[in-house]
Amino acid sequence: MAFAQREARTMERPAGDTIPQPIEDQPRLGIDRPRRQLGLFLAGAGFFALSALITRRSLVRRYKASIPAFYQPNNRPNSANGATDALEALNIATINVTSLAMMLTGSMLYVFDIASLADLRRKIRGGLGVDGTGRTENEAQEEFEEWLASVLARKSKKENWAREAQQDSQEKTD
Repeated sequence: MAFAQREARTMERPAGDTIPQPIEDQPRLGIDRPRRQLGLFLAGAGFFALSALITRRSLVRRYKASIPAFYQPNNRPNSANGATDALEALNIATINVTSLAMMLTGSMLYVFDIASLADLRRKIRGGLGVDGTGRTENEAQEEFEEWLASVLARKSKKENWAREAQQDSQEKTD
């Protein structure tokens, strides 16, 4: 009964000879947006839990390998392969750092309210004053060039002043 009601709701009524088409539900942006934003964070958290498990297993395995067998003398160190140990440590550290970076990226996307690449582009362009202020990219670039030219002009004035002061001090000592 419930299935028939749901199917009747998702199908349009045929008008004449047309084939019924399913009605596409609009996504609820209020709920889907935070879910998408937290997706990367939760994936990073899961990856971090997995990497912690891998690290723990490796440490326990190394500890158990260092304990001598019952009839084995304990005054001889166990032989270890340095290259293999170093490679394993590098792999585990890489997995740990990558998972932590995923968590950090996901949390930053959530904090800055960025759910897609378009959101990121809009926020960055808005911060530069290109989007939303009526200025075009060329106007923003020209303003940046003017600012850079004024900064370089001030720098050259300071350098000239310092050079003249140095020449004056040399002339006084001569």
